[in-house]
Amino acid sequence: MSKRALVLIDIQNDYFEAGKWPLHGMEAAADNAARVLAAARKAGDKVVHVRHEFQSDDAPFFTPASEGARIHASVQPRVDEAVVLKHQVNAFLDTELKALLDEAGIEQVTLVGAMSHMCIDAAARASSDFGYTTTVVHDACATRDQEFDGQSIAATQVHAAYMAALAFAYASVVSTTQYLASTPDSN
Repeated sequence: MSKRALVLIDIQNDYFEAGKWPLHGMEAAADNAARVLAAARKAGDKVVHVRHEFQSDDAPFFTPASEGARIHASVQPRVDEAVVLKHQVNAFLDTELKALLDEAGIEQVTLVGAMSHMCIDAAARASSDFGYTTTVVHDACATRDQEFDGQSIAATQVHAAYMAALAFAYASVVSTTQYLASTPDSN
Protein backbone atom coordinates (compact mmCIF):
# COMPACT_ATOMS: atom_id res chain seq x y z
CA MET A 1 0.00 0.00 0.00
CA SER A 2 1.18 3.53 -0.84
CA LYS A 3 2.64 5.65 1.94
CA ARG A 4 1.74 8.82 -0.01
CA ALA A 5 -1.29 11.06 0.37
CA LEU A 6 -2.63 13.89 -1.73
CA VAL A 7 -4.45 16.54 0.28
CA LEU A 8 -6.56 18.94 -1.78
CA ILE A 9 -7.30 22.05 0.25
CA ASP A 10 -10.24 24.41 -0.30
CA ILE A 11 -10.72 23.97 -4.04
CA GLN A 12 -14.21 25.35 -3.56
CA ASN A 13 -16.63 27.28 -5.76
CA ASP A 14 -16.28 30.65 -3.99
CA TYR A 15 -12.64 30.85 -5.09
CA PHE A 16 -13.57 30.74 -8.79
CA GLU A 17 -14.53 33.67 -11.02
CA ALA A 18 -18.28 33.50 -10.27
CA GLY A 19 -17.69 33.02 -6.54
CA LYS A 20 -17.65 35.42 -3.61
CA TRP A 21 -13.83 35.47 -3.19
CA PRO A 22 -12.17 34.78 -6.58
CA LEU A 23 -8.47 34.03 -6.61
CA HIS A 24 -5.87 34.94 -9.20
CA GLY A 25 -5.21 31.93 -11.43
CA MET A 26 -7.65 29.62 -9.66
CA GLU A 27 -8.85 27.96 -12.87
CA ALA A 28 -5.31 27.04 -13.92
CA ALA A 29 -4.47 25.87 -10.38
CA ALA A 30 -7.58 23.68 -10.31
CA ASP A 31 -6.71 22.20 -13.71
CA ASN A 32 -3.26 21.28 -12.38
CA ALA A 33 -4.76 19.95 -9.15
CA ALA A 34 -7.04 17.75 -11.24
CA ARG A 35 -3.99 16.36 -13.07
CA VAL A 36 -2.26 15.63 -9.75
CA LEU A 37 -5.48 14.06 -8.45
CA ALA A 38 -5.75 11.77 -11.48
CA ALA A 39 -2.15 10.65 -10.96
CA ALA A 40 -2.72 10.03 -7.24
CA ARG A 41 -5.77 7.92 -7.98
CA LYS A 42 -3.90 5.94 -10.61
CA ALA A 43 -0.98 5.36 -8.22
CA GLY A 44 -3.28 4.21 -5.41
CA ASP A 45 -2.31 7.09 -3.11
CA LYS A 46 -4.62 8.13 -0.31
CA VAL A 47 -6.69 11.15 -1.34
CA VAL A 48 -8.16 13.56 1.18
CA HIS A 49 -10.28 16.56 0.22
CA VAL A 50 -10.43 19.41 2.71
CA ARG A 51 -13.13 22.04 2.54
CA HIS A 52 -13.62 25.12 4.65
CA GLU A 53 -16.86 26.49 6.06
CA PHE A 54 -16.98 29.49 8.30
CA GLN A 55 -19.25 29.05 11.29
CA SER A 56 -21.27 32.17 10.55
CA ASP A 57 -23.91 32.91 7.93
CA ASP A 58 -22.50 36.44 7.48
CA ALA A 59 -19.02 35.20 6.51
CA PRO A 60 -17.49 36.84 3.41
CA PHE A 61 -17.34 33.44 1.64
CA PHE A 62 -17.67 29.70 2.37
CA THR A 63 -20.90 30.25 4.27
CA PRO A 64 -22.32 27.05 5.77
CA ALA A 65 -24.11 24.74 3.31
CA SER A 66 -23.77 27.26 0.46
CA GLU A 67 -23.02 26.49 -3.18
CA GLY A 68 -19.82 28.52 -2.77
CA ALA A 69 -18.61 26.21 0.00
CA ARG A 70 -18.97 23.10 -2.17
CA ILE A 71 -15.91 21.43 -3.68
CA HIS A 72 -15.43 22.50 -7.29
CA ALA A 73 -16.49 20.10 -10.05
CA SER A 74 -12.92 19.84 -11.39
CA VAL A 75 -11.79 17.84 -8.33
CA GLN A 76 -14.98 16.18 -7.08
CA PRO A 77 -14.32 13.53 -4.44
CA ARG A 78 -15.09 9.92 -5.17
CA VAL A 79 -17.16 7.99 -2.64
CA ASP A 80 -14.05 6.21 -1.35
CA GLU A 81 -12.15 9.46 -0.68
CA ALA A 82 -12.28 11.26 2.66
CA VAL A 83 -13.67 14.77 2.90
CA VAL A 84 -12.52 16.76 5.93
CA LEU A 85 -14.53 19.79 7.03
CA LYS A 86 -12.49 22.53 8.68
CA HIS A 87 -13.37 25.81 10.35
CA GLN A 88 -9.81 27.10 10.80
CA VAL A 89 -7.01 28.12 8.43
CA ASN A 90 -4.90 25.05 9.28
CA ALA A 91 -6.43 21.85 7.89
CA PHE A 92 -4.89 19.88 10.78
CA LEU A 93 -6.37 22.07 13.54
CA ASP A 94 -9.49 20.60 15.18
CA THR A 95 -10.02 18.10 12.33
CA GLU A 96 -9.47 14.40 11.78
CA LEU A 97 -6.87 14.98 9.01
CA LYS A 98 -3.83 13.80 10.97
CA ALA A 99 -5.70 10.73 12.27
CA LEU A 100 -6.73 9.79 8.70
CA LEU A 101 -3.14 10.07 7.50
CA ASP A 102 -1.70 8.18 10.45
CA GLU A 103 -4.27 5.37 10.23
CA ALA A 104 -3.23 4.88 6.60
CA GLY A 105 0.48 4.83 7.50
CA ILE A 106 1.18 7.93 5.42
CA GLU A 107 4.75 9.21 5.33
CA GLN A 108 4.60 11.62 2.37
CA VAL A 109 2.00 14.39 1.98
CA THR A 110 1.43 16.39 -1.19
CA LEU A 111 -0.60 19.59 -0.98
CA VAL A 112 -2.54 21.46 -3.66
CA GLY A 113 -5.25 24.10 -3.39
CA ALA A 114 -5.86 27.52 -1.89
CA MET A 115 -5.00 30.03 -0.61
CA SER A 116 -1.23 29.87 -0.97
CA HIS A 117 -0.60 32.47 1.75
CA MET A 118 -3.06 31.02 4.25
CA CYS A 119 -4.32 27.44 4.19
CA ILE A 120 -1.56 25.97 2.02
CA ASP A 121 1.11 27.68 4.09
CA ALA A 122 -0.45 26.55 7.40
CA ALA A 123 -0.98 22.97 6.24
CA ALA A 124 2.53 22.66 4.78
CA ARG A 125 4.15 23.88 7.99
CA ALA A 126 1.96 21.62 10.15
CA SER A 127 2.56 18.64 7.87
CA SER A 128 6.30 19.11 8.12
CA ASP A 129 6.14 19.69 11.87
CA PHE A 130 4.21 16.42 12.25
CA GLY A 131 7.07 14.62 10.48
CA TYR A 132 5.55 14.01 7.06
CA THR A 133 7.78 14.52 4.03
CA THR A 134 5.85 17.39 2.48
CA THR A 135 5.52 18.52 -1.13
CA VAL A 136 3.62 21.55 -2.40
CA VAL A 137 2.71 21.63 -6.09
CA HIS A 138 3.04 25.38 -6.58
CA ASP A 139 1.15 25.77 -9.85
CA ALA A 140 -1.75 23.78 -8.40
CA CYS A 141 -2.21 26.50 -5.76
CA ALA A 142 -3.67 30.00 -5.99
CA THR A 143 -4.05 33.17 -3.97
CA ARG A 144 -5.17 36.78 -4.37
CA ASP A 145 -3.77 40.28 -4.14
CA GLN A 146 -2.99 41.42 -0.61
CA GLU A 147 -2.53 44.76 1.10
CA PHE A 148 -0.18 45.60 3.92
CA ASP A 149 0.79 48.92 5.44
CA GLY A 150 -0.67 50.87 2.53
CA GLN A 151 1.06 48.72 -0.07
CA SER A 152 -0.69 46.53 -2.60
CA ILE A 153 1.03 43.20 -3.24
CA ALA A 154 0.14 41.36 -6.43
CA ALA A 155 -1.08 37.79 -6.09
CA THR A 156 1.86 36.51 -8.12
CA GLN A 157 4.28 38.11 -5.64
CA VAL A 158 2.32 36.86 -2.62
CA HIS A 159 2.34 33.35 -4.07
CA ALA A 160 6.05 33.46 -4.93
CA ALA A 161 7.02 34.76 -1.49
CA TYR A 162 5.10 32.02 0.30
CA MET A 163 6.39 29.27 -1.99
CA ALA A 164 9.96 30.52 -1.46
CA ALA A 165 9.49 30.47 2.30
CA LEU A 166 8.04 26.96 2.28
CA ALA A 167 10.80 25.71 -0.01
CA PHE A 168 13.46 27.01 2.38
CA ALA A 169 12.64 24.68 5.26
CA TYR A 170 9.20 23.08 5.14
CA ALA A 171 8.51 21.43 1.81
CA SER A 172 9.69 20.44 -1.58
CA VAL A 173 8.00 22.98 -3.85
CA VAL A 174 7.61 21.72 -7.42
CA SER A 175 5.55 22.32 -10.56
CA THR A 176 2.84 19.93 -11.71
CA THR A 177 5.10 18.75 -14.53
CA GLN A 178 7.98 18.08 -12.13
CA TYR A 179 5.69 16.30 -9.68
CA LEU A 180 4.13 14.06 -12.31
CA ALA A 181 7.52 13.20 -13.80
CA SER A 182 8.88 12.15 -10.41
CA THR A 183 5.86 10.30 -9.08
CA PRO A 184 5.95 6.52 -9.52
CA ASP A 185 2.93 5.03 -11.31
CA SER A 186 1.56 8.43 -12.37
CA ASN A 187 2.44 8.24 -16.03
